Amino acid sequence: MPGTSFDYAVIRVVPRVERAEFLNAGVILFCLEKRFLAARVQLDESRLHALDPTADGPWITEHLESLPAICRGDRSAAPISQLTQRERFHWLVAPRSSVIQLSPVHTGLCDDPHETLNRLFQHFVPATHS
Repeated sequence: MPGTSFDYAVIRVVPRVERAEFLNAGVILFCLEKRFLAARVQLDESRLHALDPTADGPWITEHLESLPAICRGDRSAAPISQLTQRERFHWLVAPRSSVIQLSPVHTGLCDDPHETLNRLFQHFVPATHS
């Protein structure tokens, strides 16, 4: 069996948009057939401050943590959470010029979207350094 198609994007933190330097801070995965939309996020503040010593880590973390809540449809996260999964995914991955951006959308096949999200997260987001 070939698996189920999914789309994903890597969540990037771009502390100084004009410099276009970024660090990966998470992954969003959407699998329509399995009705799955989820995100995992983690900010490595030491890497963030290597790019921009003045970056506001707690503020960025707060905004990153809203992404999994929006994916879950948590109505307290943002009004966008009330949209369908497909609409939320497309809103989340829409191009923007802000501190939190997403990579282009990529596709793949999987049997278990949750396991695939975890695997992609481990691949794209370096372990946090204490």
